[in-house]
Amino acid sequence: MLLAGSLVTLAGCSDSGADASPSQPSRTQMASPSSSASPTADSEDAAVVAAYTRSWDAQTEAYKKASSAGTELKKNTTLRALADIESDLAAMRKAGQVTTGIPVIHPKKPKVTHGEIPKATLTDCVDTTNWTLIDKASKKKVPLPSERLTKYVSTAALEKWGTKWMVTELTAQDQAC
Repeated sequence: MLLAGSLVTLAGCSDSGADASPSQPSRTQMASPSSSASPTADSEDAAVVAAYTRSWDAQTEAYKKASSAGTELKKNTTLRALADIESDLAAMRKAGQVTTGIPVIHPKKPKVTHGEIPKATLTDCVDTTNWTLIDKASKKKVPLPSERLTKYVSTAALEKWGTKWMVTELTAQDQAC
């Protein structure tokens, strides 16, 4: 199940498991990741976390209107990861639903591996407590299953494309955090 599946966890409306520039604050709340030993590793880790956060910001913006149009999703999320987000958004549009509020993310220090294409993985605790699914027309909260996790572990895979980190895979776990 993809991290975009966080909406599935939130909405239960899909079959599949807004970008902030450096001068613009993130719209997604985030806790600070732990620091690493070297300045080079710190800057690389920070770049990975920043790309991940920008992807979440863009997702949050898309889910607010059940559309990725006008968001920055394509700037930091690859087509593979974007396909599952788009599936969630299509299901939301069909159901006439959007979200309000924002998720809170708590990404941990990423694990970066260097090679021909540098890769990174990071684990996160996503808190969707205040990210609410509503009926777009009535503005009423959509009832969700009581067993739905509102705080869950997720993982993200990223690759460095040139000088830019891109989210390639988002996975929501069926595990509370």
